[in-house]
Parts: sequence; C-alpha cells; structure tokens
Amino acid sequence: MTGLSVLRGWRAVLAAVVAGSAAALAQPPFGFLPGLFGYSVLLWLLDTAAAEQPLRSAFLRGWATGAAYFTISTWWVAEAFLVDVQAHGWQAPFAVVFLAGGLGLLWGAAGAIYRWLSQSGGRMQGAARILTFAAIFSVFEWFRGHALSGFPWDLPGETWRAGGAISQGAAVFGAYGMSFITLALAAALGVRASTDRRRDRIVAAVVAFAVLCLLIGGGTIRLARGQLLSADASALRVRVVQGNIDQAAKWSPEAFRKIFDTYVRLTGQPPAGRQPEVVIWPESAIPANSADYLAEGTWTRAALMGALQPGQILLAGAVRTELSVSGTRYFNTVLAIRRDSGGLTVLGHYDKHHLVPFGEYMPADGLMSAIGFKKLVNVGEGFTEGPAPAPLSVPGLPTVQPLVCYESLFPAYVANDHPRPAWIANVSNDAWFGKTSGPWQHLNLASYRGIEEGVPLIRATPTGVSAVVDAYGRPLARLGPGQEGVIDWDLPHAIASPPYRRLRDWPFWIIVLVGLALPFVHRQKSRNA
Repeated sequence: MTGLSVLRGWRAVLAAVVAGSAAALAQPPFGFLPGLFGYSVLLWLLDTAAAEQPLRSAFLRGWATGAAYFTISTWWVAEAFLVDVQAHGWQAPFAVVFLAGGLGLLWGAAGAIYRWLSQSGGRMQGAARILTFAAIFSVFEWFRGHALSGFPWDLPGETWRAGGAISQGAAVFGAYGMSFITLALAAALGVRASTDRRRDRIVAAVVAFAVLCLLIGGGTIRLARGQLLSADASALRVRVVQGNIDQAAKWSPEAFRKIFDTYVRLTGQPPAGRQPEVVIWPESAIPANSADYLAEGTWTRAALMGALQPGQILLAGAVRTELSVSGTRYFNTVLAIRRDSGGLTVLGHYDKHHLVPFGEYMPADGLMSAIGFKKLVNVGEGFTEGPAPAPLSVPGLPTVQPLVCYESLFPAYVANDHPRPAWIANVSNDAWFGKTSGPWQHLNLASYRGIEEGVPLIRATPTGVSAVVDAYGRPLARLGPGQEGVIDWDLPHAIASPPYRRLRDWPFWIIVLVGLALPFVHRQKSRNA
C-alpha cells in the first residue's frame, strides 16, 4: 500500500472513489467485508493530502469517498422516479447525483477537520490518529442522522449483518457507537496507513484484532443464550400480509378494488396452524382515506368484516384525515381495528412522526411553492407530522411500538420516559424502490432497532421484504421482493433491556470525546517537549 502515499491529483480522487465504493459494498446485501479496508485507504489519503493545500485536498478526497459510498448505498432512490416515467423519469439521475454528492459533503468536511486536527502541533502517530479519525467521522455520521430531518441510511456501524455476532455490539453501543468501533477497526487493521513506526503498527493491529475477537466472542455467546428463548404456545400469533402491490398500481384509481381484494383475500386465508390474533398490513396498504373504506354501509367495510375473525385485530397502514381550522390535515397512520360482534371498532392509531422531506412534506413550503419546486416534486398537500413517538396500548395486544417506514432508520427513536414496548410493528412501503438493494438494506437497518431495544420486530411491506425478526436481529421468517403471501408466526419473546436501552448514546459520546481530545493533548505535549 506504500504506493498510495505518492498519489496526487486525479489518481488520488480515483483511489478515493474506489475506497468509498469498497466500503459501501461491505454493507448488506452485498456483504463484501474486505471492502471495510476502504476506510483504511481513506485515512491514508487524508494523511497524504497535498502539502501545499492540505485542507482543500483532504476535503476533495473525503468528498469523493463519500460520494462514491452514497451512490452505491442510495442508488435505489432512482426507482421512485421511474414509477411515473413520463412525468418524473428525467429526474432520476439528478436525484442520485444530488443526494450522493450532498451527503458526500459531510465526509469532505470530516476529512478536512481530521487533517487539520491531526497535523496541527506536529503529526500524531499510531492509535491517536486512528481514534481521532474514527471520532470525527462518526460525529459527522451522527450529524447526518439528525440534521435537516436526518438520514441515517447505511451507517458504518450497520455494516455487520443484523443477527450476526458482531451486530450484537449494538445492544451496548447502538448504531452510532458501532460506527466509531467499525471505523477504528477498519483503519487499524490497515495500519500502515496510520503510522510510520513499526512498533505502533504492530500494537494497533494487535489491539484491533483483540477488539474484533471480543465482539465476535461476546456476540456468539449472546446468540447462543438466545437459542433458549423461543415463543411458547401462549404467544401472540401474528399474520403479516404482503400483497405484492407495486407502486404504479397505487396511483391508478381503477386498481383500488383489486388492491383491496388482494389484502382481504390474504387476510382471510385459512391458517396452517392456530388462528392469528393480529394481522398486519403494510404502510398505506389501501390508497384511500380510511374513513371512506371503514364507513358504515360500504362494500369495503363488509369485505373486511368477512375476512377478519371475531376478536381478531388488524394493524393497517392507512391515510387518516382530520378537520382543523386551517382545513383538512392528512396523517400517515397505523390503525388498530378489531372485529367485534357488532362490526369494526377502531381501538387506536399511531400517526407517523418523522416524515420524509420532499416525499411526504415540503420543507419551507411557501418558498418552494413560490419558485415552483413543490409542483415539480409532486408532494401535493403532504402529510402532517404526528406527535412524538410513544408505544401504542391496544386491548388484547402486548404494548407495541409502531414505526412507519423511514422511522425504523433512527436509533433510540422512542424516549426512555415511555414504557418499553413488547414488540415493534414496522410497516413500510418499499414498493417505491422495486427489486433493488434498497428493500434488503432497509430490513437490515430496521433489524438493528430490535437489537438496540431487545424486542422482536415484525415488518410488513407491500412488495417485500416482510419479515419476523427476533430480539437479536435474526430473521426467523420472511417474504422476499415480488412475492405475494402471508407469514404466520408466533411473536418472539422480548429479552431483558440491553445496556443501550438504558444508556442510549452516552458510551458513544464518551469514546468520541476521547478521540477528539487526543489532538489537543498531542499539541500540548509537543509544545512542552
């Protein structure tokens, strides 16, 4: 790897693109774990940035790495614009370029800050540089997950397949803490990039290997203990419905009856074992206002009553309306509906809190309408943000935390001042992304929420991937993209609250502060020398 130290100009940028691409390919569903060495190459490139303009050079190399990483991680966003090719197909390449290039700016800024801190007051060596690199980049990843609504897609710490041994570290450190650990491990295992001294290289590599062994060993023990925990005969029986309804059909009013009939038919399908107590439909399963198809005297209400068994509960992704002084407000909702002897009863609802900017609402609505951008992206009236997330108590069900699509990306989404739910119901509409890598990535990311909270996650999507995931992030059953069918499964047990549930991101911030302090300690030592 010593040849990298002389790379300049376009060769350095090309190496950065390769490094970012490799790191992205380490993420599921690709799973090319040697790609993690892309972070080692990134560290090397930052340390060897052009001496005449080091910050500018480091920024460019960091940006090129990030742009490549996010191009591969988020290329599926183009599929959303191909649902209506005539109207929006031309926007697809711009969406990918601007999203990846914009997110890459964060890695560019992180690279420039790392270069400035690591070189000021004399060049740091070995472990100090590795930890500073990991701290700065993981802070910017935290910022990506929180700023401007947040978009924590494919965090470095979620590279490890959910349900595997290393992913169990999220039960202690969460996805952001695992991002710090992953970046530090990857940089240290490619340690020739971080120090010129042979002794420092050996020490860093040995420590990194030891930490990796601890993660694997601890995770393996945790999973082995989890083998003893399986649902018993008294567990809630869940049916997940996947209708294989693509997004183009949702925009066709003529398709409404076919869509509704598909979900009703699958809901009423005789079970292979005992009768499910709860049925779950995906996000926006029915492309209509719930008040319309649940109204007395409608054929839709009669059909739904015929499909549900007495006492059975349906958790359905729906559109809910509410009248206010400012007009009609629309909510992206999960409705809890029970069939009683007298008909259908709505037991409660959860309104999506974390809306997708430019997809479900328009930031700076007045300005965007004035310049014509709102019409361009076809947001329409958009949805109204629901209240802060809280578990939903439904009579007859263990307390459940609904998460609607995008919300499953966010660690620590539910505040600790709420009771811990017994399970997570994640309804999503990944039909927007077709048969790309996006739905598989989304399943992996959502499964980390189960690991962090120590509860099972039941995921329902219209076209896949729908799944039953246990409290260790392991998929027990699933329906892949393009499949129609149901999953009937006993709800897995929740486990004791993991440390992350209690501590949240405090361990992450402690290790980050240590990494950020090292350049200043080194600078002070250099002055005193």
